[in-house]
Amino acid sequence: MSTTLQKYLPERAVEPCLSLIEHNGVHLKIVNHRVTRHGDYRRMPNGLHQITVNASLNKYRFLITLVHEIAHLVAFEKYGRRIKPHGLEWKRTFQHLMIPFIRPEVFPSQLLPIIANHFKNPKASSSTDARLSIALKTFDSEERKNSYVYELPIGSKFRLYNGKLFQKGKKRIKRFECTELATGKVYLFQPNAEVELIS
Repeated sequence: MSTTLQKYLPERAVEPCLSLIEHNGVHLKIVNHRVTRHGDYRRMPNGLHQITVNASLNKYRFLITLVHEIAHLVAFEKYGRRIKPHGLEWKRTFQHLMIPFIRPEVFPSQLLPIIANHFKNPKASSSTDARLSIALKTFDSEERKNSYVYELPIGSKFRLYNGKLFQKGKKRIKRFECTELATGKVYLFQPNAEVELIS
C-alpha cells in the first residue's frame, strides 16, 4: 500500500496517511476519474469501511480528499450514524485529522495560507471553496486542465462534461448567469466550475 500511495500523495504525507488507513481499517480503492465527486466513503454490508478516491486528482487534492473521507468514517464511529454528513462533528474531525498535514513539508508555501483559511470552517467539498479550488488546480497535469467559468469572456460559449452547451452571461454577486443554448434556460454557475471553451 505504501508504494501505491507514493504515486498519489506528497512524499511526507504517505506514512501518516498509511497509519490513518490501517488504524481505521480502511479498504482504499483508487478509481477512474468521476466528474461528480473526488471521493466517497461507504460502510459495506460486511462492516468494512471502503473509501474511493479518484486517481486523476493531483497529490494535494488527493490528500485532502482522502482525509475528508476518513473524517466521515471517524466522525460516524465517534458520534453515531445520525450526525449530518458534513455537520459540526465531521468538520471538527476533519480539522483535527488535517492539522498534522498543514505544514511546509507537505504543502507548497503558496497553498498553506489558503488551506489554513479553508480549514477554519471546511466545506462539504474543496470544490465549493472557489479560492482553494483555483489554487489546487494550478497543480493539475496539463491534460486535466479545462477552463474556469470566471476566466471566460462574457458571451463565450462552453461545454459541460455532460455535453450541454451554454453561453456565459453577467455576474451576480458571486455566481455567473449562463444560458443553456438548447433550452434558453438561465443557470447560475460557480466561478470555479470547470468547462470546455467552445468559442
